Amino acid sequence: MAPSAAQRTVIENCAIATVDADDTEYASGHVVLAGNRIETVGPGAAPGGLTDVVRRIDASGHLATPGLVNAHHHFYQWITRGLATDHSLFDWLVALYPTWARIDEPMCRAAAQGSLAMMARGGVTTAMDHHYVFPEGAGDLSGAIIGAAADMGVRFTLARGSMDRGEKDGGLPPDFAVESLEDALAATEETVKRHHDASFDAMTQVAVAPCSPFSVSTELLRQGAELARRLGVRLHTHGSETVEEERFCHELFGMGPTDYFESTGWLGEDVWMAHCVHMNDADIAAFARTGTGVAHCPSSNARLAAGIARVPDMLAAGVPVGLGVDGAASNESGELHTELRNALLVNRLGPHREAALTARQALRLGTCGGARVLGRADQIGSLEAGKLADLVLWRLDTLAHASIADPVTALVFGAAAPVTASFVDGRQIVQDGRLLTADEDALAHATRDEARRLARIAARD
Repeated sequence: MAPSAAQRTVIENCAIATVDADDTEYASGHVVLAGNRIETVGPGAAPGGLTDVVRRIDASGHLATPGLVNAHHHFYQWITRGLATDHSLFDWLVALYPTWARIDEPMCRAAAQGSLAMMARGGVTTAMDHHYVFPEGAGDLSGAIIGAAADMGVRFTLARGSMDRGEKDGGLPPDFAVESLEDALAATEETVKRHHDASFDAMTQVAVAPCSPFSVSTELLRQGAELARRLGVRLHTHGSETVEEERFCHELFGMGPTDYFESTGWLGEDVWMAHCVHMNDADIAAFARTGTGVAHCPSSNARLAAGIARVPDMLAAGVPVGLGVDGAASNESGELHTELRNALLVNRLGPHREAALTARQALRLGTCGGARVLGRADQIGSLEAGKLADLVLWRLDTLAHASIADPVTALVFGAAAPVTASFVDGRQIVQDGRLLTADEDALAHATRDEARRLARIAARD
C-alpha cells in the first residue's frame, strides 16, 4: 500500500538529476515525498518545519533520479533464457515458438516474478510486459502476470498481445500457438475492461498489442487499433526489427513496415513500437509527424544481430524514444540499468560516432522517454513536485564510481551502480540492492523449477 498522504519521507544530501524539461540538476539537494507524490525537489536541505516526517534519509554519496521505465519486455521468456544463442531473429523465433507454446499459468507467474525482480532491484519502478502467447487451456496468463507485478510493488503496463497468423497462413508461429481473430479481440477487450486503470496514480494499465507483422493478420492489426481507440488505451507492437521483416512486408503487402502500419491505423501518439532498427528517413519522418513512439532495445538488437537503430536521428526528428530490456530469451541479464550504458555505446558505433548520445540523453531515454511512450509523462519519468513518488537512490561513493566526478556520467558510463533505495508510489521496494517485496532466493528456485518443467514438456511433445 502507498503511504498516507500525511506521511513524509525526507531525502537529503544527494546529487539529483531531475530529468525535467530543463535537465535541472543539483550537486547536493533534497527530495520530499508526501504520501505517493513528490512534494518538493531542490538544492540544499529540505524546508524546515515539515510535519508528519516518518523518515529522514541521509543520502550522501548518492545520485537521486526518477525510477527507470522499461518500455518493452516479454516476461515469459525468463524461463527460456540461454537457448538459440547463435540465431538471427527469424531462426530464433522458429526454434523457440514450439517451446513457448507449452507455457501455462504457473510458468507465467514464476517467469514474471523473475523478470520483475531483476528489473526492480536494478532501479526499474515502471515495467511493461508484451505477452502474446496464449495456449489453449493454459489458464489466466494475464491475471498471473498482473498479480506478479502487484505483489512486487512495481507500476505496470500489460500489453495484451495476440497472434493469429500461423504457419499455414504464411506466418512464423506454429498453428497451435495462435488464437483466432475473434478470440484474440474478445480476450483483449476483456483484459482491458477487467484490469485497466486510467487514474493518475494507476498501478496497472493495459495496452492492445498484436505481436508483429509476421505473426498477425492485417485484420487483427486494423481491428486491434479500432478496439484500443474505442476503449481509450494505448497500442503496442514490434516494428522494423530486421531486414527479414522488411523483406517479409514487401513480399506480402507490397510495402515496407512503416507504410503497412500506417495503412492499418498503427501510427499515432497513442502507439509505440519495439525496436524500429531498419528505418529510413521517410519512416522516421512519419513517426515524428504522427508522434509514434519507439522502445529502443540495444542489447537484444545486438544479441540477435538485428542492427543499430537510428536513435540519434529519431531524437533529432522529435520521435518519442524510451528504452526496453526486451524478452529475457534475447537479453539474458534482464536489467534495464545496463541498457543506459549499452544504448550510449552501441549508438556510438553508428554513423554519428561520439556525437550519437550523451550520458544525459541515455538517462532521459530510460526515464521520461519511457514514461512518454507509455503515455504517462505527466505522472512519472522526472522528479518534479506533484508527480508520483517513483525514485531511485544510486550509490556512487564505492570503488566502482567514486573517482568519477560527474554523477550522471558515473551512472551511465560506469559499472552498474548499486541501488540503495527504490520507491514506487512512495513505498520503498528495494533496500541496499535487495528486494523488500519478494524472497529472491525463493524466486530463483521457482523460476529454475518452472524452466525445467517447461523443458521436459517441450522435449516430450
